[in-house]
Amino acid sequence: MTSFEILGLGTALPEHSISQHGAAIFATTCVAPDSDQSHSRSAVIQALYRRAGVQTRHSVLLESSSEGEATAERFYRYASSADDRGPSTSERMCRYEAEAPRLAARAAAAALADGQVAASCVTHLITVSCSGFSAPGVDLFLMRELGLVSHVSRTHVGFMGCHGALNALRVAQAFAAADPDSVVLICAVELCTLHHQYGWDPGRIVANSLFADGAAAVAGHAHSGTGDGNPGPGRLVASASHVIPDTAEMMTWNVRNSGFEMSLSPEVPGIITRFLPRVLAEFLAQHQLTPSDICSWGIHPGGPRILSAAAEAAGLSEIQLEPSASVLRRFGNMSSPTILFILRDLRLAGAPAPCVLLGFGPGLNVEMALLK
Repeated sequence: MTSFEILGLGTALPEHSISQHGAAIFATTCVAPDSDQSHSRSAVIQALYRRAGVQTRHSVLLESSSEGEATAERFYRYASSADDRGPSTSERMCRYEAEAPRLAARAAAAALADGQVAASCVTHLITVSCSGFSAPGVDLFLMRELGLVSHVSRTHVGFMGCHGALNALRVAQAFAAADPDSVVLICAVELCTLHHQYGWDPGRIVANSLFADGAAAVAGHAHSGTGDGNPGPGRLVASASHVIPDTAEMMTWNVRNSGFEMSLSPEVPGIITRFLPRVLAEFLAQHQLTPSDICSWGIHPGGPRILSAAAEAAGLSEIQLEPSASVLRRFGNMSSPTILFILRDLRLAGAPAPCVLLGFGPGLNVEMALLK
């Protein structure tokens, strides 16, 4: 089967960042004051944010930062009442339309430069996002900004959640198999901080504590020959998807009047621990491999408990989990671009292959990719 060779990887972050401590302080302003419970609620929010495994996050909404502490953010007003849900979805989408294309273009330009790929050579453009919608959108902006040819084939992987970049890699491999001369550019961009949810709901507060903004891109083509031009895992040779039965309500991502609402059941880590060993073993067995044969891992960090569950299921050590945990600490959960940030770090470190990438999303769905 034709493999997809990654020639270049690029990432981009909003200019300003906020420390997790600063983000927790901000989060208290999105919960209406309650004279009887304000102190206890503030303490709970602080505790939930400390447990998120995040140290710093970037957001397009921040107007400045100082040593990681946000000093200006005017998009979210203080909650005025228990019924206040913050900006409307329309307001949030207007900000997405303004910010997402520029962030995506920075990541895509970096990927082309890293892979020494001329924009005029790109035959297929794949965009990925689950945090906003607009048309004309990110894809057409990239065509204009980067100088892609007007007849580039465009495909959008939309609303697939945190594993969307893995789906895009599968599409890229299919394009490469169909046309050995194809040159594919993938760009994933998410502005998750546009969907901060107001109100006293511990489940949503946990989601608020994790998500961040970022973009990542991949430039590649069909693999030819036996040698690899870059260190670390760089050829997608296989991928697989598995929907776990009877888990549809365990993880959801829905468009509502006040942004997109995330729900994440506390049962998800346990489900991953139970189901992933069999699913992963079956996938690897198709390629005459076992988990012990895998030299490096990239696991989408949906949160520290999901990371721990995946590590237990795959029998990983803390060292093997560190590339994923490190991205979570430094950048938060950026949804679909996050796995590409992890892959970038693995390649920069010259991590040995074979490598497995794992992502989890609504369904409950497991996405797996094998790279060599």
